[in-house]
Amino acid sequence: MKAKATVFTKNSQNKLPVPPALRRLVKKAVAATLSFEGFEREAEVSVTFTDDEGIHRLNREYRKVDRPTDVLSFPLYDGEEPIAGPVALGDVVLSLERAAAQAEEYGHSLEREVAFLTVHSVLHLLGYDHETSEEDEKEMFARQEKILTIAGFPRTPSEEDKRSPQRSP
Repeated sequence: MKAKATVFTKNSQNKLPVPPALRRLVKKAVAATLSFEGFEREAEVSVTFTDDEGIHRLNREYRKVDRPTDVLSFPLYDGEEPIAGPVALGDVVLSLERAAAQAEEYGHSLEREVAFLTVHSVLHLLGYDHETSEEDEKEMFARQEKILTIAGFPRTPSEEDKRSPQRSP
């Protein structure tokens, strides 16, 4: 089943370009996640590209964590079906600055890292949480790796050496 998702993207940083291909990649990652999860409703997701300063501010304000992170998820969907129209799943805020640094650190492309962070965040929007238990973490990370492989962004053998399976943003 192919998920129907409208993905709104906004660029609120000026450190890295956000070409149309990167926006399409984000839309592909959102659709792949929803399809894998069997989400059958029409959905809406908002994705904002920011930098480390912007995400640091949001992380401090909403999570009380005083440091930058790579991605934040703000779920809106509570499982209730709307009377009509698409389901607003929530907002994703992704630091392209952090994604670029992590891509270099893990030895893969910026595109692969952005796909990873998008899938990770959409799983959060759907209710998954890797911080609740070790079992939940293993389940969520296994799902995201399967989704990334299906979507055409598998890990390479060199990445396996650099990134542990339980990497949290």
